[in-house]
Amino acid sequence: MDFPYAAQVFTLRREVTEMVSQKHRSETVYGLSSLPAQRATPARLLALSRGHWTIENRLHGVRDVTFDEDRSRVRKGAGAQVMASIRNLAISLLRIAGARYIAPPLRHCARCDSRALRLVGLRL
Repeated sequence: MDFPYAAQVFTLRREVTEMVSQKHRSETVYGLSSLPAQRATPARLLALSRGHWTIENRLHGVRDVTFDEDRSRVRKGAGAQVMASIRNLAISLLRIAGARYIAPPLRHCARCDSRALRLVGLRL
């Protein structure tokens, strides 16, 4: 199989500790990059790999857990994309307002809609 844009192949060795059981294990993962070695040193490849999980944990994980997005039944037309955009907007507004965790301030806004309106600059 050809990989015409592959400039580098790399491995990452991870030491993982399970949160509940506290068991330790090692894993090796492999990556492929189109960046040449001059632009992607080992340190940069590691930073890029870690950055990927930042997006997963700060956005997709929140949408999956807090909004239970995986079980959403919105399927017609552009509904799913619109709802994802609204969820992203809510997460972004709460983060801009200083929320580190999304669920508590989301519940806080749900109890009083004027709080939610203040996030977008409206005063009642």
